[in-house]
Amino acid sequence: MVDVTPKEPTHRRALARCKVNMLPETTAKVATNAINKGDVLGAARIAGIQAAKRTADMIPLCHPLLVGAVSVNFTIGDDYVEIEAQVETVDRTGVEMEALTACAVAALTVYDMCKSIDRSMVIGELALWEKTGGRSGTWRRTGLDAGLLNNETGREPGKPFQSSPVVSDGEDSTLAGY
Repeated sequence: MVDVTPKEPTHRRALARCKVNMLPETTAKVATNAINKGDVLGAARIAGIQAAKRTADMIPLCHPLLVGAVSVNFTIGDDYVEIEAQVETVDRTGVEMEALTACAVAALTVYDMCKSIDRSMVIGELALWEKTGGRSGTWRRTGLDAGLLNNETGREPGKPFQSSPVVSDGEDSTLAGY
């Protein structure tokens, strides 16, 4: 685990988004609260908030933080539900993982509540969109970064991304720095 004790607590915020793509009929039922299991967005909001608060229990080596605020909001499109999670704290390390976890768990909750009528749903585009605070200051996703989320990469669909070769000094550095 990275030692953050020498760092001063600062106000930190992170914003993450993801989408649950689904059939238009499913989206319509979510929007009109007509899913048999109940209020999809209400349940997903609570699940996301709980997940943000329990991130350190799920992600190895993630610091437990005193989360000051969590908001989980939704945008309903013709064939998707977009989830946006914002997390804030005053602490020694950032809340990016908490925002991403809130999004992911909220999306999984949407899937769970709608799966009886639409097994074709796809959860995707999970990404950090903005973070503020800490030594590195503010970071925002740029237009190029956003294009990667929408498969505007120039690669053929179904083909994997090309990654850079791994450079190693011969030592196993899997947990280096922890």
